[in-house]
Parts: sequence; structure tokens; C-alpha cells
Amino acid sequence: MNRFHFRTVLGGAALAALASCGADGGFDPDLRGMMGGRVDTAAAAAAAGPRPAPDGRGVISFGSGQVALAQAGDTPASVAARLGLPADELAAHNALPADAPLLPGAVLVLPRAVAAGTAPAAAAGGGTTVVTDPFATAATAAPAATATPAAPAATADPQIHVVAAGETAWAVARRYNVSVQDLASWNGLPGDMSLRTGQRLIVPQPGQTPDRLATTAPGRGSPTPTPPSSTQPLPDEQTAQAGAPPPAAPTTDLGATRTAASGSGQFRMPVDGAIIRVYEKGRNDGIDIAAPSGTAVNAAGGGEVAAITRDSSGVPIIVVRHEGDLMTVYTGLQDVGVAKGDSVTTGQSLGTSGNDGFVHFEIRRGFESVDPERMLN
Repeated sequence: MNRFHFRTVLGGAALAALASCGADGGFDPDLRGMMGGRVDTAAAAAAAGPRPAPDGRGVISFGSGQVALAQAGDTPASVAARLGLPADELAAHNALPADAPLLPGAVLVLPRAVAAGTAPAAAAGGGTTVVTDPFATAATAAPAATATPAAPAATADPQIHVVAAGETAWAVARRYNVSVQDLASWNGLPGDMSLRTGQRLIVPQPGQTPDRLATTAPGRGSPTPTPPSSTQPLPDEQTAQAGAPPPAAPTTDLGATRTAASGSGQFRMPVDGAIIRVYEKGRNDGIDIAAPSGTAVNAAGGGEVAAITRDSSGVPIIVVRHEGDLMTVYTGLQDVGVAKGDSVTTGQSLGTSGNDGFVHFEIRRGFESVDPERMLN
């Protein structure tokens, strides 16, 4: 199981589970805009440029390789025949059977370069056509033997990502800091964003993020900051003499500085293990706790099991609702010992950990993640 998948845990089937826990179901599946309205990922992933137009056979050439777009009714075998490639080679490179039906616009990464075909027809008015159909004109004739390879597109070369077991489109998009919409449009993904293990995705280069500097009204200059020394003189510099004894170390009242993470938190650790990855807002919305296979995973607090679902690889995900609009989320389990709707008490067993060596644990207030260490005993 890909460790990154657990760190972006609430993709796939868990989205429906968490959305059902909210008041209006307005859950952001990309996990970048958890609060503040509808789906909003613009601040975290800059929009990529449009996918280049294919040639007459549906081939797009980049400096780093080539991909082919499928037409209605295509299979890997028919695409391979159109491009002069062995059907089994093209199908295996894309983790598909040779006779698998392809959606129009689906992308197949070519295992090796093919000769260039004819260029796509220009749009009326001389602009660039944004191709939504697999390709504007499907060429039925094979390319001439003297044809030269197509020049790389002006768009920056995309990266190639091979989908691991359990990965979702949202997880891949977050990994490369692109929007899931760009990932889908560049790869012709279906409406449910489903992926298959071994599938090769072309990941566009993200665009520039919006400039967040303060601006002024048109026609007015930017304000000049006041130098710090214009209103007050510089402080007197007092340099200690060489060899002077160091100042005494301050005393610390540990009782006065005790925090929720020091033992008075609302929740307890769900697993008896070390924290191997800490909370990072927007990057890791929980903590990873070391847990050998078969370790007991317990409820961090009393509440009701709001949802139990599984990701695309069958790994269970448990959501427990608590008082104060709080939810705890547990992933990385192999066995589940509770059912949806069960009331659980603090420390009650929820199941056992799987074979990945850790359990991922989150605490959420509504859909907003919070640092679990600040709320743990």
C-alpha cells in the first residue's frame, strides 16, 4: 500500500462518508478548501495550461515522450494498429487488456516514439483550437516512411505518474500541486475520476500562483513604508565584555506552561506507538502512528460511529462523531470490530492495524482538520 495514500486519506470512498457527516454535504474532495464555501482549490493549485492539440492520428508529442488519444469505439489494439505499434506492448504499458474499451479522449502513454502524423486543422480566425473531441480529423492512412518526428509542443513537458494501489485522482493532484480538474482534462478521466493500478497519467506543469501582494487603486502609487528610524532613535548598543559570566538560565514553571498535549486533552492516543509523521496543515491533515500489524486500534474518545467505508484497495476507514462538532478518523486498519451507528467509549477497540506499519489518525472540527497532538492526553 502506498504510504502517501494514507496521508491523503479522505479520498475515494471516504469522501461520501465524511460528506454524509456534514450539515449540507459541501465537502471539498481535493481537501484544499475545507472551509469557506464550495469547492475551492485555486489558492493551493495554480491552473495549468491547456493540453496541446493532437495530430491527425490523436498523437501529442512532448520533449519527454508521446501520448495517444482514443476515439469512440477504440481499444488499445485499435490505437496500436493506427500507430504501427504491437497491441500487447501498448496495452501492457498502460495496464490494460488489448481489447479493453476506451472512452473517447482517454489517454494512452506510448512505450516508444512513433513518426509524426498530419497536423490538426486550424480554428477559424487563426486561433488555437482547444480540442474536446479526441482529435479534429482522424487520419486513416499510415504516415509516410519519410515522416519526421513531431516537434515538441510549446507547453512545458508534463510528468508521467504510474498509479499505485489505492491512489485517487485527488491524491495524485495534491502530490504534484495541480488541480484535479487539470489532471482530469489532460488525461480524459471519466466523470467519477476512477483510476486503475498501473495506469500512466500525464501530469501537467502547474501554472504560476496568483500574486498575493497588496495593490493600490489605478493611478495611485504604492505607499512607501516609514523607515523604522525616522520616529525613534536607534537603541543604545550594550555589548558585554569578553569573558563576562553568562546570564543565569531562567527557571520554568512546567505546571503553568502545561498544554492540552501534556495530558489534559480531550482525546487519547488510538494506538500505543510513536508518532512517525506529525501534522502539517494542508499536507498531512493528521498524524501517522507506528503500529505493527495486528496492533489494537482504539477509540480516541467516546462517541458514535458515523461511517465505515473502504478505499479503492479495500482498506477500512472509520469515522467517529463526538460532542462539539468533532470527528476522529482512523485509517490503516485491516479488521473492523464495530459497525455504523454503534456507540463507543474511550479506549474501546475499533479493530486492528494493517500491514503498512502505521495507522493514520485525524481530528476534525466539522470538515476543518486540527492538530491531533494539541487535543491528545
